[in-house]
Amino acid sequence: MGTAIGVPLTAVDPRITAAVFGGGFFVSDALLEAARRITVPIQFLLPWDDEHVERHSALALFDAFASAEKTLHANPGDHRTIRWVGVDKEFLARHLGPAAG
Repeated sequence: MGTAIGVPLTAVDPRITAAVFGGGFFVSDALLEAARRITVPIQFLLPWDDEHVERHSALALFDAFASAEKTLHANPGDHRTIRWVGVDKEFLARHLGPAAG
């Protein structure tokens, strides 16, 4: 539910300066519209075999983000057994600055 709630929130709250979103959501027209308004840096995590989200829907959401800085990390696995490899673990610390630590 983090993406379903976080995308609309990030689209309207100027205090959010970076975000990490991921799979496990239903991609609606409203969610795509909200993503088109997001310009902050985005890290997007996609379980390649997620049983809750069709791959093409997750990719459409990633494409919709208006951010000039967005990365997609896709690893094999389903929603519960994914093992993340190659994820930028410093993403939020880098974008949120010293106040984040």
